[in-house]
Amino acid sequence: MPDPTLEREAALWAKGFRLVAGLDEVGRGPLAGPVVAAAVVFAPGQAAIEGLRDSKVMSPSERERVAEEVRAAALHWALGAASVREIDRINIRRASALAMRRALERLPITPDHVLVDGTPLPELGMAHEPVVGGDGICQSVSAAAVLAKCVRDHLMEQLAPRYPSFHWESNKGYATADHLSALREGDPTPHHRVTFSPMAQGELF
Repeated sequence: MPDPTLEREAALWAKGFRLVAGLDEVGRGPLAGPVVAAAVVFAPGQAAIEGLRDSKVMSPSERERVAEEVRAAALHWALGAASVREIDRINIRRASALAMRRALERLPITPDHVLVDGTPLPELGMAHEPVVGGDGICQSVSAAAVLAKCVRDHLMEQLAPRYPSFHWESNKGYATADHLSALREGDPTPHHRVTFSPMAQGELF
C-alpha cells in the first residue's frame, strides 16, 4: 500500500487555499470510551512525513514517533472528543461529527478548506470535502488519524487500572474476547456505551 501523499493538499494550495485542514476521528466501533478527533493543518510546501501511513496498520511505537513529528511539523493541530454520554444520547455518527467539529473549532485559525476521511458528513455542519480512504491516501487526514489514535489509546490505558478485568490497556475498549468475557461476568462501567450492541440488546446478561 503506498504511503499517503500531499498531492490533494498541493492542488488546493495551488488554487489559493492556504489553510487546508485534514480531519479524522478514531473510536467509532468500541464498546467503551469516547470518540476522539483531530484536525491538522500543514503549511504550503510541507515535506512528506516519513513513515506516516494509515494509523490502523502502524504499530503503537510507529504511531507515537510519527505523532511527535506531526505535532512538530504541522502549522496548526487540535483535538476534539465526544463523551460516552454524548454517544449514547445522540448516536455515534453525530457524536463523531461533534468531536470533529470541536477539533476544528479549537484550531487557532479558520481553515480555507476541510478534508474529511470517508463519505459526506452533513452532521459536521460546515463545508467539507470527503475523501474515501483518506487516512490511507491523504497526508493531512492520515496525520489527524494518527494524533487522534494516540490520544484515545493513551486515555484507555489510563482508565485500564481502574477496571482491570476489561483489559483496556490492550483492547482499547473494542469488543475483543476478553472484553466481552468481562462484561458477561460483571456490570458495565460508566465508560461503557450502553446503546451499543451487544449491551443494548441484552446479549451479555
